[in-house]
Amino acid sequence: MATIVHFEIPSEDVERANKFYGSLFGWKMEKFPDMDYWMFQTTDEKGNSAIGGGVMKKQHPQHTITNYIGVDSVVEYSKKVESLGGKVIVPKTEVPKFGWFAVCLDIDGNTFGLWEPMEKS
Repeated sequence: MATIVHFEIPSEDVERANKFYGSLFGWKMEKFPDMDYWMFQTTDEKGNSAIGGGVMKKQHPQHTITNYIGVDSVVEYSKKVESLGGKVIVPKTEVPKFGWFAVCLDIDGNTFGLWEPMEKS
């Protein structure tokens, strides 16, 4: 079953957001190579690794937190989104060495993402 595998937090000031979430939840931020993007890993109440996330520069005033759902094919799920009345606003895009994503709107205008990981060889 598809589930949330990653979430992004947009911020006007990424450094300030990293300090806020780091102090609040103890998340340790690491800069993603060659990008203005900071990744972190959350943990459950027992300290086990849970969902990962990222902090990025806010792209526009309405930019909100985006949850990414893990799927086996961004292309196939993008087609399903549109056939069910949603919209794909960012088509399949590669994150080199990691996978592909698309950003969509559901039928109520809520933003969510699709994530397809690359096969590990």
